[in-house]
Amino acid sequence: MSDTALSRQGAPRLESTIAALRKRMRMDVGEAAVARRVVYAGVAAYAVVFAAGAVLHYSVFEMARFDLGNMVQATWNTLHGHFLEMTTLGGHQRSRLAFHVDPFLVLLAPLAWIRSSPQILLALQALVVASGALPVFWLARKHLDSPRAGAMFAFAYLLYPATQFNAYTIGDGFHPVTFALPLILYAIWFLDEDRLVAFSVVALLAFTTKEELPLAVGCLGIWYAVRRGRRLFGFSVFAAGLVVTLFNFLWVIPHFLPSGANAFAGRYAAVGGTPRGMVHKLFADPGAFVHAVASGHKAAYVLLLLLPFLGLWLLEPLLLLGAIPDLAINLLSSNGNQTTLQFQYTAGIVPFIVAASIFGAARMKGRRLELPLWVLTGCAAVAIFSPIYVGAGDVRALGSPLVAAKQHAVSLIPDSTRVAASNQLGGHLSARRFIYTFPSVRQARWIVVDVNDGTYGDAVGYKRAVRKYEANKAWRVVFSSHGIAVLHKRPANNS
Repeated sequence: MSDTALSRQGAPRLESTIAALRKRMRMDVGEAAVARRVVYAGVAAYAVVFAAGAVLHYSVFEMARFDLGNMVQATWNTLHGHFLEMTTLGGHQRSRLAFHVDPFLVLLAPLAWIRSSPQILLALQALVVASGALPVFWLARKHLDSPRAGAMFAFAYLLYPATQFNAYTIGDGFHPVTFALPLILYAIWFLDEDRLVAFSVVALLAFTTKEELPLAVGCLGIWYAVRRGRRLFGFSVFAAGLVVTLFNFLWVIPHFLPSGANAFAGRYAAVGGTPRGMVHKLFADPGAFVHAVASGHKAAYVLLLLLPFLGLWLLEPLLLLGAIPDLAINLLSSNGNQTTLQFQYTAGIVPFIVAASIFGAARMKGRRLELPLWVLTGCAAVAIFSPIYVGAGDVRALGSPLVAAKQHAVSLIPDSTRVAASNQLGGHLSARRFIYTFPSVRQARWIVVDVNDGTYGDAVGYKRAVRKYEANKAWRVVFSSHGIAVLHKRPANNS
């Protein structure tokens, strides 16, 4: 057969191959476009739903002075010349830095110019946490070589209960540390793309969200140094994170707290309390650490965190290192809230579990395209544990006489005056320099209380204090309805 005949016979085969390749490319482009649109639409819808849920929860007075009000007061005071100042439970003015090193709040201070800044903070939190699905999508699409797999991981992240309770924290309302969750995911994406300047900017922002977060972010440097072989940059990131975390714990917090001791040391009394005490306890009584962690409640917490991603994170252990600081802080604490998903304490854990699971799935060459569906199914199975379910009760409460009484009560309090408020009502009155948490009254001119506020541990003592002030002739009851009371202090010459 001549060369001409061979070329004629091979031409249709070559054309068929090229046509098939073009068809596949069109399919890939089409799938990528659909996946991208679905993910972006899902992120937008998620942000709207969770922002609306959080704002509604606030509107029915379910987000309290502790902790949403603390953040509102700290940002308001910063804008008015009192850097991160807040009023403690005991009625003292202290810097926020005496309790948590989260100067990220300063970036949010301009929101205090808006009267409805608490709602803005809550909506912003939902939007930012939802945006973390984007780097999850990009990472999974890249390493699993599939836009569909990327979309599945993005929705797994959104459905994951720990993500939901950071987007809409029914326990405490708002915390700057929740911003670390998406920031760390963006940091991982930038590192993976070798965009070191962008990584450094995002990492520095994450550093400012809580005292231990620099160490968590610094662990990314170890992962990067080993994975990419860029040891100088990677280990420099880890060293910087370690130094800043030690500086936060050993200097910043003691400097701003008059006692010089961490306000939360009592939670760790069983394992030494202070960093120095913990080191001593580790050698003198290592069993104390095992005892502090070994409980059914904490086991359930760990399972809810780890099981939805099917153990894939184990295949990328260096990336999972970043979760250890917060996981250790939570598990060693005697405060049960720290091992409950409804609070913000998982913000420094979630991004490392999710990202490590993506890289772990990428290592499973034979099943890379099946695993995202299994992960999505795993997250969907536990997604019923969600803050959205409280929304039905909030909708019913919205037009109730009780909520109307609370709204009227807080409207009676002048903006600039010192006020003592019960915890839940105080969440709506914190945009001022001084606000005392009843029964601490100190120099307050107004008292506003909900006698049925369920956030007080000593309900009997709390109600006794309410009756004491209502009977005190130095105070005049100006409003009372449905258990809500507003009292105004009489002028001294009329008392």
